[in-house]
Amino acid sequence: MPRIVVDVMPKPEILDPQGKAIVGALPRLGFTAFSQVRQGKRFELSVEGEVTEEVLAQARTAAETLLSNPVIEDVVNVQVVAD
Repeated sequence: MPRIVVDVMPKPEILDPQGKAIVGALPRLGFTAFSQVRQGKRFELSVEGEVTEEVLAQARTAAETLLSNPVIEDVVNVQVVAD
């Protein structure tokens, strides 16, 4: 069954307290190579049948209107993932 993956991230100007907490914890756990973290959301939409351009367009529209808050988030990726 094919899936469409949608990734949503906070807009660059929006504070990301979860990302700040993660970046603060990384050095305490021995991970010292990372200077910033931004936490986003990932959605996986399963599709019955073939993923056509129309289905992909519907996924993009859903991502922009339902899966993300366009005031504070950007849809950064909508792609088909083969199983």
